[in-house]
Amino acid sequence: METQKEIKKAIIPVAGLGTRFLPLSKVLSKEFFPLADKPAIQYIVQEIKDSGINEIIFVISPQQKSILNYFKKAPELEKILAKRKKQALLDELAAFHNEFKGIKMTFVIQKEPKGDGHAILQAAAHIKDEPVANSFGDDIMYSQTPALAQLISIFKTCNAPVLGLKRLPRDKIPAYGSVAVEKISSNLYKIKKIIEKPQPDEIASDLVIMGRHILTPDVFAYLKKAKPGKKGEIVLAEVLSTMLEEGKQIYGYELAGEWLECGDKLKWMKSFFYLTLKDSKYREEMKDYLKTIK
Repeated sequence: METQKEIKKAIIPVAGLGTRFLPLSKVLSKEFFPLADKPAIQYIVQEIKDSGINEIIFVISPQQKSILNYFKKAPELEKILAKRKKQALLDELAAFHNEFKGIKMTFVIQKEPKGDGHAILQAAAHIKDEPVANSFGDDIMYSQTPALAQLISIFKTCNAPVLGLKRLPRDKIPAYGSVAVEKISSNLYKIKKIIEKPQPDEIASDLVIMGRHILTPDVFAYLKKAKPGKKGEIVLAEVLSTMLEEGKQIYGYELAGEWLECGDKLKWMKSFFYLTLKDSKYREEMKDYLKTIK
């Protein structure tokens, strides 16, 4: 078993084409679609920070520039706001930048969309022989304890890859990565098999993999050896399946909290309303407004 190391880095792969959001995604990357009054990416970065992680490696496409600009200061804009005496807006910007002040952000390019495993692999140069968190941009977790913090706590016990799991109705599972599991304790499972987008008769449990993981150095070793599949992609779930077949231990933890998906337009809209109605600034007026819609 590997010597346990503290998790201080997280990968956020956001280089996908966002085809389910066309034509919107032609001009705005899906991680910047708003949820209440913040873009999806801000919720993900906040969760990472609140989980005690202080370095993020973004995997972006060559066309993506927005993330680079979003989290850095805008001196020219601040000068204009100061000249116009917009102190409230200046205070809001200052609070935003202070919130993420201690986070180191690095950007790497995925030149072509060759799968989520390939995207994660692009961050390998910034990951030493250490475990790392991974957060996909399609998923927001609304929870009292940050999702990654939950997985990190499990990792400290098992010292092996840990996958975030959630339960779904059986008819929804074929669109996800299903898992066969052996229960170890409350919410904790040993993963026995991963079935990506299973047929109804292949569903092994009502648990599916969602976009939060703790990845160990051996995952990267397998990613480096992986050959592209039928679609020309290196897929993380397929690589993890290979590891299981070769006797590697992988664990799954059923995360506490609400899983808010943003992978297509309808899921994003549902998540938008959920978070808006949870926000004390907008909750009551939004509730009143929704009642007026016939």
